[in-house]
Amino acid sequence: YSLSTYSYVTLKIYDILGNEILTLVDEHQQPGFYKTEFDTNNISGVNRLASGVYIYILNAGRNIKLRKMILMK
Repeated sequence: YSLSTYSYVTLKIYDILGNEILTLVDEHQQPGFYKTEFDTNNISGVNRLASGVYIYILNAGRNIKLRKMILMK
């Protein structure tokens, strides 16, 4: 993702039922390009993420992006 201005950013993963699974980013960030990866086999509190549909929400200042993603193992 990219930021055009200094913003408080959160990037969260939810299951299809709307339960929050993981917070990947929760901090203020400078303008620029960012890349975030996560290991689905090593998430604290969750044994392993199963294959399926998940939703991520990227919130940066006034901008919110909600997208579906498919995890295939």
